[in-house]
Amino acid sequence: MQTSTRNTLLLERSRTAVWHPCTQMKQHETLPIIPIARAQGCWLYDCDGKRYLDAVSSWWVNLFGHAEPRINAALIDQLQKLEHVMLAGFTHEPVVELSERLSALTGGALGHCFYGSDGASAVEIALKMSFHYWRNGGQPQKTEFISLAGSYHGETLGALSVTDVRLFKDTYAPLLRSSVQVPSPDWRLAAPGVSPREHAIACAAALELHLEQHHAQTAALIIEPLVQGASGMAMHDTEYLRRARALCDRYGVHLIADEIMTGFGRTGSFFAHEQAAISPDFLCLSKGITGGYLPLSAVLTRDSIYSAFYDDAVTRGFLHSHSYTGNALACRAALATLDIFEQDRVIERNRARAQRMTTATQALAAHPRVRDFRSTGMIWAFEVDCAGDGYSRRLFEAGLVRELLLRPIGNTVYFMPPYVISDAEMDLLAERTLDALEHTA
Repeated sequence: MQTSTRNTLLLERSRTAVWHPCTQMKQHETLPIIPIARAQGCWLYDCDGKRYLDAVSSWWVNLFGHAEPRINAALIDQLQKLEHVMLAGFTHEPVVELSERLSALTGGALGHCFYGSDGASAVEIALKMSFHYWRNGGQPQKTEFISLAGSYHGETLGALSVTDVRLFKDTYAPLLRSSVQVPSPDWRLAAPGVSPREHAIACAAALELHLEQHHAQTAALIIEPLVQGASGMAMHDTEYLRRARALCDRYGVHLIADEIMTGFGRTGSFFAHEQAAISPDFLCLSKGITGGYLPLSAVLTRDSIYSAFYDDAVTRGFLHSHSYTGNALACRAALATLDIFEQDRVIERNRARAQRMTTATQALAAHPRVRDFRSTGMIWAFEVDCAGDGYSRRLFEAGLVRELLLRPIGNTVYFMPPYVISDAEMDLLAERTLDALEHTA
């Protein structure tokens, strides 16, 4: 790729001064870092004005496009009042209102919100809360956690312990607690002739077998409802969630719903677990919670769990904190995000957008090198056969040449665009991805 002097200068400064996440920095000797100067709607613009369609919502966080006027206005207003105050012993209106509104979105089933700064922090909070709940309840032996094969829950040590993606986990294995992985209901793994629902039922039976034998030591099952993101957008039938909830109830095990990626409308309902008509014991939220503006995460839980910590003894309290817990600016951005969901009837409109995008991608789905083309809500994914080593990098580069920001996971290509993507932008994304696929495969 050709870059101007201005772009080159900024990317060289970034390459030498910034250690970029989830990146082998040596690759940037030949793969340019893209310096972004501004953004608007679904588009990112570099220092020379070259644009890139943000097909992955900037790592799955940007819901309503960049520079959304209503979120901008809310943040400007909040800046005139309060930017931050510690949440230990203090409170403020945005964090109270956000907690009430998030609880209402669960039908009041999860009435208490604890805040962190990012998705991995939310998972850490939920794991520690579950462990501490059982300890406070006189069952200190319940210390083990279950996750799905291929699961991803974050890269801090606790979250990584329940993650099952070798690329992230293997190097740090000596630092991690052991956990148990049970078969994934990912329908791509079903035997020939077996439906997604039948595969989900079989995987739930494997979970039941494990819980029969180990429920006395098990604190919680953690699951990404409906879509396992980092393992290649693995999608599963809602029957698994229903059966997992029933099994957790039967055997006295918490159910943690990691909706860091699947929450806030991404799977077609506001929360993915709603589609199974269940309620988890812990609900982890982040990414889209602020519309992609500011770091924030939350863990919602039940009255019964909160009550187990409510005591005169300090040691029975949940002793966990983040300096920026419940940051006022981030909470105000989250409130503006919830307002947009209501004002624009986003969930309803996304159903029509999803149908339109599926129509736009028909040629991709029919390509001879594409297999397992699938979608859930505002997520589309497929595998590229015979992609070879280094395919994700090749397609990423081919996308940039075609004004697209794509970030394949191995040979899995996915789209997770902002909810404001237009018909013309959908067509452009589909057509240019097809062209990039032809060029790389």
